[in-house]
Amino acid sequence: MATMNVSLPDALKDFVESQVAEGGYGTSSEFVRELIRREQERLRLRALVLDGMTSGEGSVLDAAYFESLRGHARRLADGAA
Repeated sequence: MATMNVSLPDALKDFVESQVAEGGYGTSSEFVRELIRREQERLRLRALVLDGMTSGEGSVLDAAYFESLRGHARRLADGAA
């Protein structure tokens, strides 16, 4: 595993330390790794949303559409797909 040193102002260092203590992280490194993973996931989801937005015209999401979804869910719950 690679090592990276990061300089923080006292206020940010205090925040990280409080998050470690209160958030169940073993070390500040675990906390920072979690933040980086969340950012990676946020960027991945953003890319998916942008892909969807440029993929063409979407469906109409009106009352009939949602009623159809509810009917489908009821049929699945009753065991008949």
